[in-house]
Amino acid sequence: MASSSTPSPNSPPATLTSKKDKKDDTGLFERIGTFGRKKKAINKDAQDLADESQKFSEHSTATAPVVIDYEPDSYVLEENEERSMIEPQSKNDPKLKNIIQVLLDWINDELANHRIIVKDIQEDMYDGQVLQKLVEQLANLKIEVPEVTQSEIVQKQKLKVVLEVVSHILNLPPHSTQRWNADNIHSKNLVSILHLLVALVRHFRPPVRLPEYVSVNVVVVQKQGGILHSWKVSEEITGANDDIGARFERDAFDTLFDHAPDKLSVVKKSLITFVNKHLNKVNLEVTDLDRQFQDGVYMCMLMGLLEGFFIPLYSYHITPVTEEQKIHNVALAFELMDNAGLPKPKARAEDIVRGDLKSTLRVLYNLFTRYKNIS
Repeated sequence: MASSSTPSPNSPPATLTSKKDKKDDTGLFERIGTFGRKKKAINKDAQDLADESQKFSEHSTATAPVVIDYEPDSYVLEENEERSMIEPQSKNDPKLKNIIQVLLDWINDELANHRIIVKDIQEDMYDGQVLQKLVEQLANLKIEVPEVTQSEIVQKQKLKVVLEVVSHILNLPPHSTQRWNADNIHSKNLVSILHLLVALVRHFRPPVRLPEYVSVNVVVVQKQGGILHSWKVSEEITGANDDIGARFERDAFDTLFDHAPDKLSVVKKSLITFVNKHLNKVNLEVTDLDRQFQDGVYMCMLMGLLEGFFIPLYSYHITPVTEEQKIHNVALAFELMDNAGLPKPKARAEDIVRGDLKSTLRVLYNLFTRYKNIS
């Protein structure tokens, strides 16, 4: 069960790689000094820490994932009711064990300040208590539900509220069919819990690498005519990490944020000067990179100014209100960048909209590299 204790040290990303910047792209960072000289030492330290963490994971039993064994005949079902469980052989799949451990480490890192330690991904997530704290931490919000309850009915009600918040955060369509719900999370359905946690990782994009192509064989059980019928299906937990893989390629911005936060203002000032050089032409001015690019309006206008064309006002939302409208604007700006032959942004539109400064800086630096010499 989840327990309160002194939090263990934060686990490092499972995989850290470094991408060498092209010589002609480093002009901005030459002003702030020592990135190049520190790079090898930083990567070696990160790799040593990752190796040490891996050894700890292999030898530690304190946080090893516990998987409960279910047999189809053990289910007491109503007529036509259906449940599922992972086939016993699939539980020994190294990829399944790996993804469970990666998710455990991630959850414990996120909740370290709450002095919560999750040891069992099924036993500690089913009642909604840890899930509530995790979502609150990730989304920086407060969910108004009972803190602790032993009542199964209240636990399920709490789960429903938390999962409704998750659906809103993930921008899931109302009444859409999801791979999780309060009933199967509360019944400790490992597949549903994994789908939910993977969805959260893909949305919030923490510095963890999920193992690719994880799938499990699932035994589905249904009661028909008073008799339990069972069959097997293959359930995909993760596919390729194409949509989040670039997140893990460390670059100068990772180094800047991790090892030289005092130099951040220098980079921001240079980029503000660059964007205002062009936005001032249409009487616009940026003073806050953290917020003024979130809705995508300035980003679209900047691309039009840099490429010398007018973007029809009907093609984007000039005064966006909803998150969907803001994402549309940023996605349009990304499309314009692609049409201009710029490298594909590492960030997603959602990253910019939710105010991820590192993602915003990466996108603007790509523009700076291409257009810094135009008047």
